[in-house]
Amino acid sequence: MAGGVGSRFWPMSTPERPKQFIDVLGCGRTLLQLTADRFQGICTPENTWVVTSAAYADLVHQQLPEVPISNILLEPCRRNTAPCIAYVSWRIKVQDPQANIVVTPSDHIVLNQQEFRRVVTSALNFTSESDAIVTLGMKPTRPETGYGYIQADLSASCARNREIYQVDAFHEKPDLEKAQRYIAQRNFFWNSGLFIFRVTTIVNALRIYAPEISKIFEGMQSVYGTQQEQSTINEQFPLCPSISIDYAVMEKAEEIYVFPADFGWSDLGTWGSLREQSKRDLQGNATIGQNIRLYETQNCIIHTTDERRVVVQGLDGYIVAEKDDTLLICRLADEQLIRQFAEE
Repeated sequence: MAGGVGSRFWPMSTPERPKQFIDVLGCGRTLLQLTADRFQGICTPENTWVVTSAAYADLVHQQLPEVPISNILLEPCRRNTAPCIAYVSWRIKVQDPQANIVVTPSDHIVLNQQEFRRVVTSALNFTSESDAIVTLGMKPTRPETGYGYIQADLSASCARNREIYQVDAFHEKPDLEKAQRYIAQRNFFWNSGLFIFRVTTIVNALRIYAPEISKIFEGMQSVYGTQQEQSTINEQFPLCPSISIDYAVMEKAEEIYVFPADFGWSDLGTWGSLREQSKRDLQGNATIGQNIRLYETQNCIIHTTDERRVVVQGLDGYIVAEKDDTLLICRLADEQLIRQFAEE
C-alpha cells in the first residue's frame, strides 16, 4: 500500500513525494524499495502488487522497475485501506484464485530482516491451510500512544502454529494511562497493519462484513486486466466508503489471529520515531548526513543529507532537517506543528 500523502516529515517529504518515496534513513534506498527488498525469497517481483495514487505511478515504476507495470494499481482518490485491499484482492483473484497474500504498508521499517522473513513465511504456511486472517502484532517496548493495539488470548495458542493466538479485540490509539495499562497486561501488541490471508478468505470476509465495498469490486470482474480497467476504476472507486480494513473487517471477523513478533518494526510516523529507530550517540543525538558536527547538543535528530557541512551547537530535543532549499528547526515536543508549517 503506497498511496499515503503525509507531510509529517516535511521538508524532507512533500505531497508530491511522500515519505515512502524518499530515503528517510540515508541508506541509499527509499522506504518503498526497502519494503520490496525484505520480501526477497518470499515473493517474486512478478507476484508483487503496489496500490498507489495515480499521481505516484511514475515514482513507483522508477523505484521498482522490476515490478510489472500491470501490477501497479492506481487509485483515483483516497478511500483508506479497506477499498485499497479490496481492489488488489479481487484483481489478484482473477489471476490466481488460490493466492496467499501479505498486505504491507510501504512506509514502515524493519531492522531484523531475517526474523521478518521467518515470521511472514510461518504465517503464510498457516493461512495457506485455513480460512484464517493473521495480523502481525509487534511486541511493545514502551507505552506508545501513537499506535493501535491488538488484545490477544494468550491462554492457548493454535494447534497448527504455537506462535499464533486468537485475537480478543482491537483497540484504538490510547492515552498514556491506558497505554501503560496495556503494557502491564502483557497480552497487548502494537497493530502493525501487516496482514496475511488467502485471497478467497479476504474476499469472502469483505462480502460478509463490507458488502457495499465488495459489490463494487465484484461487479468489475469482467474488466480486470483489460484496457477498460482503469477507466472503470476511475468511475467506481470513488463510490467506496472511506474506511479502514480494521473497522470494515478485522474487528468483526471471527477467524482473526495475531502473530506476536519482534523484528525491529516502526511505522516511522514522526521525526521522533525516526530518532528512536536510528543509531544515537552518547548524548542521544541521531544524525543522518555526511558531514555533521554537534557541540553541546543532545536528544536531537539532524537530517541534512544535501548539505556539505552542518554544525549545530547548544540544542536539546530539536529536529534539524533540510531539503530543496528549505531548513526546519523545530522542537521535537512541538512536531505536531510541522503540518501547519508545510501548508504555509
